[in-house]
Amino acid sequence: MSTEKSKKRKIVPLGDRVLVRIVEAETRTKSGIIIPDTVNKERPEQGMVVAVGAGRTTDEGKTITPKVKVGDVVIFSKYGPDEIKLDGEEYYILSELNVLAVVK
Repeated sequence: MSTEKSKKRKIVPLGDRVLVRIVEAETRTKSGIIIPDTVNKERPEQGMVVAVGAGRTTDEGKTITPKVKVGDVVIFSKYGPDEIKLDGEEYYILSELNVLAVVK
């Protein structure tokens, strides 16, 4: 019998792609107001960047490095990403152009 150690596979985005793990939106404001679930469904998604591609290549062959980095919490368009599952984890992969803002 051979023992197989389970290794987590790694996703490496290509080009200007960004891999994001979803961060659940707050359901209460700082003042204690409860935000209904229907409101959260209409807002852009929020997540933490877990991997970033090398960047977009211009027609001249130059690489433009991404503005986001691993660990950034970003807000992105809910219609831009592709959903993927790997080793039981859910991620979104999207173009950096679909990132709307970095939360500081």
